[in-house]
Amino acid sequence: MIVRVVCLAALAVASPGPVLAQDEAGARQEEPEDGAVFRDCAVCPAMVRVPAGAFLMGSPESESGRYQDEGPQRVVLVAAFAAGVHEVTFTEWEACVEAGGCLEHLPGDEGWGRADRPVINVNWTDAQAYVEWLSEVTGHRYRLLSEAEWEYAARAGASTARPWGETVTDACLFANGDYSALPCGDGHENTAPAGSFKPNAFGLYDLLGNVWEWTQDCWNEGYAGAPGDGRAWESGDCSARVLRGGSWYHGVKDLRVAYRLRSPFLDRSLIVGFRVARSLN
Repeated sequence: MIVRVVCLAALAVASPGPVLAQDEAGARQEEPEDGAVFRDCAVCPAMVRVPAGAFLMGSPESESGRYQDEGPQRVVLVAAFAAGVHEVTFTEWEACVEAGGCLEHLPGDEGWGRADRPVINVNWTDAQAYVEWLSEVTGHRYRLLSEAEWEYAARAGASTARPWGETVTDACLFANGDYSALPCGDGHENTAPAGSFKPNAFGLYDLLGNVWEWTQDCWNEGYAGAPGDGRAWESGDCSARVLRGGSWYHGVKDLRVAYRLRSPFLDRSLIVGFRVARSLN
């Protein structure tokens, strides 16, 4: 159980919107430029190139709601990579299952709906099966985001606890959470379809709220000794992995970019999904 917790079908290739980094025949072109949205196959998730950069990872001791495992803060360098525009959806997951991948696991949706809602009830091993399938289909290296990449992508240049700033009610515009204590609402009692809220400055949706996202990293109680180059930390307690982002179940207090959670890697939950990354040449 989780500790501390008391090819996007909706974005059709033919629709008006960001130009995909593919030609009309679907052949792969050169790697996309920063901010470019692309898709490596018809059923692959939409991806956006996240620029290289450096950022201060973790939370300061002065941050409200902070936990000790969110430090010590340190500067991390991150190479350019591509990240899923949205969390992986049921439609995208089912394409993998239909192709004989994803361990033929069909997760339940709790009666909330499937299609372009984020896939839930998937564990870390399930997520690995999906990225392995994408890698085989496309010839590119798909994977989970490292914890550092995740926080870098979620901050999108912001140094505040939340990328939209310190105005609490703005949470209702940017993230699907439990806002019963706020004078605003997000219109969703559980998971929300991908793209229901505003994106961050990198063009990424739902990094906070909606569902927790598996990262590649093993669990460690803080960042002392962590890689400084954005790579996943693959030592420590590898029977558990790091979840990031919070979920529809969480109030604004826990919807912070530095908030992290330990979860056994085989656990499946109705508040957990994942987002994919793709390494660039």
